[in-house]
Amino acid sequence: MNLLEQLKSMTIVVADTGDIESIAQYQPRDTTTNPSLLLKAAQMPQYAHLLDQSIAFADSLGGSEDGKLQACMDKLAVSFGKEILQIVPGRVSTEVDARLSFDTEATIAKARHLIELYEADGISRNRILIKIASTWEGIKAAETLEKEGIHCNLTLLFGFGQAVACAKAGVTLISPFVGRIHDWYLKDRGVKSIEPTDDPGVHSVQRIYNYFKKYGFKTEVMGASFRNTGEILELAGCDLLTISPELLGELQKADGKLERKLSPESAKKQDVPETAMDEKTFRWMLNEDAMATEKLAEGIRKFAADIVKLEQFVGKRMKQAVGV
Repeated sequence: MNLLEQLKSMTIVVADTGDIESIAQYQPRDTTTNPSLLLKAAQMPQYAHLLDQSIAFADSLGGSEDGKLQACMDKLAVSFGKEILQIVPGRVSTEVDARLSFDTEATIAKARHLIELYEADGISRNRILIKIASTWEGIKAAETLEKEGIHCNLTLLFGFGQAVACAKAGVTLISPFVGRIHDWYLKDRGVKSIEPTDDPGVHSVQRIYNYFKKYGFKTEVMGASFRNTGEILELAGCDLLTISPELLGELQKADGKLERKLSPESAKKQDVPETAMDEKTFRWMLNEDAMATEKLAEGIRKFAADIVKLEQFVGKRMKQAVGV
């Protein structure tokens, strides 16, 4: 078996893309999307019909131009998700607007609306993960949503405190960002490379995985944002790993024996103290972690900027559709 096939035998592989053709090629169980991936996919000719359908849907609702734009954006995200779910057997992650990252109630409302759109299209909420930034407000929103049977993927997760808070809130899944942690430490250390075995992003996921399994938390750990296949191989055995089509291709072409690095059995043997968590503790732990503080803020800004770009693209197409 190649390395991708071996990895799939011990870890759930998730495709980090909005490109439906790539998803079909690598056959992951789940997939994740975000505004930048949707923007890229929405500009591909083969997906123009999804945008056209979303524009028609929004136009049928009437109301203000801004209201129509938001309706089209939500419908487009759900339309891509629905297409993806015709290929993958598992779940798709659909992201809440990053500009709502510090608004618990607005995040809850947006998540409920996205689920309503999916269910109106005949898609069960059990196949959807609502993607929310791992702010305190986002985690509190997820805690409420999980109680309603709306499953959440907490993203932009860089610090251990964020992970513990998510687990205690009962969220379905977290996405620690390996590559972005890697990037921060490259700059901080003034080096050009870090070996996968010494990679702080890899170590972060290992620590979180071992802690969750040690104390019996049900929250799934999905390593994300990889810079190279070496990082991925060091996390073989993690619950899930979300991987770009480029790195999936490299793994598919590579041979060799893959060693399992993470397992519940080894995690239970770890000597790690349990961490208490409340809002004050969360904010202090985040404040004390310069990397996590900076990368969380930067990630929210970038996702928000991607949303604006997608809105501009969709808004332009909406005007063209009505001949303005």
